[in-house]
Amino acid sequence: MCASDDAWHHPCKRDYPRTRIIVALDMAGLIVLEGIDGCGKSTVAKAVADMLGPKAVLTREPTDSWIGKAVRKGEEKEISPYTDALLFMADRAQHTLKMSGLIAKGKTVVTDRYYHSTVAYQTASLRRRSLGDNFRWLLEANMRISIRPDITFVLIVDPQTAIERVGRRAELSRFEKLDFLKEVQMNYKRLARTQKDMVLIDADRSLAEVTGDVTARVKERKV
Repeated sequence: MCASDDAWHHPCKRDYPRTRIIVALDMAGLIVLEGIDGCGKSTVAKAVADMLGPKAVLTREPTDSWIGKAVRKGEEKEISPYTDALLFMADRAQHTLKMSGLIAKGKTVVTDRYYHSTVAYQTASLRRRSLGDNFRWLLEANMRISIRPDITFVLIVDPQTAIERVGRRAELSRFEKLDFLKEVQMNYKRLARTQKDMVLIDADRSLAEVTGDVTARVKERKV
């Protein structure tokens, strides 16, 4: 980890577009659920959208668009990790356009993953290919094509517990390895030190407790 991370004048402090503030659940905005595979974020994201009611739209990344399908196709290929990162970003650029339109119409968008995933996962992936620390580059590049969330919840879970959860699936992705997930989670925490909208949630509790914690914070939050 770079000792100057906390002092770094990161791109998030520039005048990038912001969504409107969520107050008393009556205004449009963007809520993001993040975390390593197996943390429970998809279930919690659905619970938040259900709690918000008809004004909420639940979405995810990679999307189901043709670009999102290209991202998933990369799972089956031996491609450059830079190609991988750029595919995720291309999908995100279109996803952001769609979400911006929904927010402009007064919707609250709840998304299962956003740019934080690319920063956390691809920083680890590129480093493991001996390509150096790309954290700053990935963050700045993604901030140029993203809107700032009103609040981002990062579910923090013991990576071993996460592996046990995803191990119940029929197949594991290339990202679902213990050492890799440990590094990814460290990158999420590193990112949280640069982003005021990020809230770390203890996900080593029951799903009901985690869901209750997040939904309560959404109800109470004034960004």
